[in-house]
Amino acid sequence: MNQRDNQTPDTDEQKKLEIENKISELSKSGYVLLKQNKTNEALDIFNSILNLEENNNYALVGLGDIERKLKHYQTAIDFYEKCLSFYPANNYALFGLADCYKALNKHEQAIEIWQQYLIHDNKNITVMTRVADAYRKIKDFKKSKEMYLKVLDIEKENPYALIGLGHLNYDFKEYKDALFYWTKIYELNTDSVDIRVLTSIGNCHRKLKTFNNGTMYFEKALEKDPSNFYALFGLADCYRGMNQQYKSINYWNKILELDPNNKVILTRTGDAYRTTGNYEKALIYYKKALEIDFDVYAAIGLALIDKGEGKYADAADKFKKLIINDPKNSRLYVDLSDCYSMMGEKEKALTILEDYLKIDSKNQTIKNLIEEKK
Repeated sequence: MNQRDNQTPDTDEQKKLEIENKISELSKSGYVLLKQNKTNEALDIFNSILNLEENNNYALVGLGDIERKLKHYQTAIDFYEKCLSFYPANNYALFGLADCYKALNKHEQAIEIWQQYLIHDNKNITVMTRVADAYRKIKDFKKSKEMYLKVLDIEKENPYALIGLGHLNYDFKEYKDALFYWTKIYELNTDSVDIRVLTSIGNCHRKLKTFNNGTMYFEKALEKDPSNFYALFGLADCYRGMNQQYKSINYWNKILELDPNNKVILTRTGDAYRTTGNYEKALIYYKKALEIDFDVYAAIGLALIDKGEGKYADAADKFKKLIINDPKNSRLYVDLSDCYSMMGEKEKALTILEDYLKIDSKNQTIKNLIEEKK
């Protein structure tokens, strides 16, 4: 009796060790299958682990990872939270849980979980950039910038932090700062730089109205992808900004070859033709845009063609109709007033501008025009 009793602890320890070894082997197999996207096989393995040890942390995280991979985020959250209820410091569960909240656009909850993660691993760059990204999503400029800069303190050329700082500053209209960070990325990867960095740099130059500098980056983007919408749009808009409409037409039309029913681009192309004096072509593009759906800029374009051709009465009728639908658009009043001036109806021209001042009494452009016409 005593001999059997003495053998029991050793037998129990042996069985426990065998189960631990088996769980370890199964866990490794499960994660290998998960990496290979064999989710059904991985699912069976992780469930078999739970049959050996209820609430096993590897299995619960593994099941959470499977559901997250399948975009079943709420189910994944349940597995991660169950794991954390038994193992509150499990970094894999915390990481997976935060990523689920991020995918569900619950950025504040994601930040809270990632902050818990950083308590255990406060220099994890991957998590730190995720926290900074999440702060950017909720438009907390200060905290986002602080976290990105902490990443750069650890790794001064970290691409995710540099790109994130570019996006952060761009979102907050700090275009010079955005340009600084995105240019750094470009300088570090001149030949292999991502096309999105090139178009982002180009867009900063568009916003800063340094159009000539922007064209170079959009052209480099087109070398990588000749049909890239953002590069084609950027180039067209830069040439538009430099009043080189004859060049912008080429790129607007290239976009229309790829997307012939793009109402905005049809109108922009019409504007370019009109500005170069090709009213016949402009008319075609404006009408195509209006066939898709009403577009105020296309309608303004048609009125401006009439005005440009000296059909002031027709143009005035069009501008009056547009004002009914958009009574706060000062540009319409200016053009309508101009039409009346061209027809020799100076009193009407003045009255139109004075009518607009009843809507916006502080508009200095309108006030200056009134003084000129008196």
